[in-house]
Amino acid sequence: MAATSRHIGDWLFALPIASCGLKLDDEAVRVAVGLRLGLNLCVPHQCRCGVPVDASGLHSFVCKQAPGKTARHRALNDVVARAFSAAGIRASKEPTGLSRTDGKLPDGMTLITWWAGKPAVWDVTVVCTSAGSYLTSSAREAGAAAEFALAANRKTAKYVSLAASYIFFQIAVETQGPLSEKARQLLCDLGRRISASSGDDREVSFLFQRVSVVVQRFNAVLLHDSFCVEYRSD
Repeated sequence: MAATSRHIGDWLFALPIASCGLKLDDEAVRVAVGLRLGLNLCVPHQCRCGVPVDASGLHSFVCKQAPGKTARHRALNDVVARAFSAAGIRASKEPTGLSRTDGKLPDGMTLITWWAGKPAVWDVTVVCTSAGSYLTSSAREAGAAAEFALAANRKTAKYVSLAASYIFFQIAVETQGPLSEKARQLLCDLGRRISASSGDDREVSFLFQRVSVVVQRFNAVLLHDSFCVEYRSD
């Protein structure tokens, strides 16, 4: 089994503890299982953006107007920032004074060195496993969509200006679970550092489960974002 495919179903092993953010409601579980098994998720309808949505709900996960995308990004970035903090590494989200070549801020930066005397800078990216542009790659290998997205971002060289002074990590996660190899390596390293502090050798698994649960929770949110229901009062 490829390393990336090990984390496809991490949400299935998470203890449903609400206070730890690991509990999925019934609708989130329904959508997660439906995506995993390739089942129909909804009645065909028209998205709020005007694009038809078929029974698979695929458009819901790629719609650029879905409000849930921003909330999902923030939630995943919060998981990463908290992981750095739990590992004893202070970090700042969306650090000011630090920008990519396109003028946008990275998602976070450590306030102390991470490796080779350089602080770490990271960005979170979520790609739809079954999106048309990634479908061929996804069918070939689990996690290929995330790797494809990373390759595309490397070509744009958005972070070339930061390479000399920072260690850059792009954390690419797919809607159906797989992570890019770089993301997996970073989360494993963070989990091990948290374990060294807490004494619990399960911290690596817990971290992957947190990421997986957030992704599955927001898959349901994005599906519902596509519904545009008008209520009539007679």
